[in-house]
Amino acid sequence: MSSDTPSAGPLSGLKVLEMGQLIAGPFAAKTLADFGAEVIKIEPPGSGDPLRQWRLLHNGTSVWWQVQSRNKKSLTLDLKQPEAREIVKKLAAECDVLIENFKPGVMEAWGLSYETLAEANPKLIMLRISGYGQTGPYKDRPGFGVVAEAMGGLRYLTGEPGRVPVRVGVSIGDTLASLHGVIGILMALHHRQASGKGQVVDVALYEAVFNCMESLLPEYSAFGAVREAAGSALPGIAPSNAYPCTDGWVLVAGNGDSIFTRLMRTIGRPDWADDPSLVGNAARVKRVDEIDAAIGAWTQTRSVTEVLTALNAAQVPAGRLYTARDIAEDPHYRARGMVETVTSADGLTLDVPGIVPKLSATPGRITRRAPTLGEDTSAVLREIGITPEQEARLRERGVL
Repeated sequence: MSSDTPSAGPLSGLKVLEMGQLIAGPFAAKTLADFGAEVIKIEPPGSGDPLRQWRLLHNGTSVWWQVQSRNKKSLTLDLKQPEAREIVKKLAAECDVLIENFKPGVMEAWGLSYETLAEANPKLIMLRISGYGQTGPYKDRPGFGVVAEAMGGLRYLTGEPGRVPVRVGVSIGDTLASLHGVIGILMALHHRQASGKGQVVDVALYEAVFNCMESLLPEYSAFGAVREAAGSALPGIAPSNAYPCTDGWVLVAGNGDSIFTRLMRTIGRPDWADDPSLVGNAARVKRVDEIDAAIGAWTQTRSVTEVLTALNAAQVPAGRLYTARDIAEDPHYRARGMVETVTSADGLTLDVPGIVPKLSATPGRITRRAPTLGEDTSAVLREIGITPEQEARLRERGVL
């Protein structure tokens, strides 16, 4: 955890109510919290956010939780009970942003629609993340990130040609939706400065994926071309691929006239470096198989370190495939503050990802460990005028 002199983050003073769970909503809230926003996370009593139990656990709690919920407060509420929903209304009346990633219609069924909440707080901004968005014929379908990655066009392209598509090793659809949600919140905050009015930010998981699919649709529109899976290659860009070494693989991006020239000289093909018929990406794409074969023939007789040493000296973009161990031990990660250390509530010392992006004047900081379940319930309730006696009665009825 950073020990530098505290500085007000760029979102200091922003109050956020997080009603989401698992990945998409909470990742957006975490990003805001990293930059100074006060985030109050609502969790169901007893079990809490299911992410607390996902993947590898330490003393019954996921170590992923220590990343996803840092800088947040935890408030337990059983939202199936009317008293709990009244507490949400009181909190929303004092918040700038509300984040939810329930199936469309859930908030309305609870009497917590945007229109209802905005009556008490017209400045409220609500981020709504769902599989298919708040409108359209698919809006009521259940949607997870993996399905969105397929519908957004990404899953069709991941894998080797002719083989089953594979998933990206992380929940990339959820994370892309989160980041689009954060962008939407920041734009809505900017608009609110001028208008005094909040609004809904509607993010669909599949649309966030689709927004990153580059030329996929216009190529089909113009040429009827359906882009296919291409393994580790980048179709239409040459050379850019993964190449075998004696002890692993190396990624080389030689797509650029001057870069290609330096790459060819490095691998012992000065004839191609000076070949006018290979100038320009379009020309190289026509001979990509031949070029890839030549690069692979050079790399496969050398170690990853030897290849990277030569290509770095020649200013050719290249890199190894990093594992978790490589990341943890890499000096550049450390120098950039991308590996930070935190201590969990049960005393576990953990390396966790640092904060992105890097702001020069108001950088983000990890100021608070991830909360235990309901750790901040009493403190949050006091802030909205609920007395200890009232809290005790709510606990007796299972509201908290």
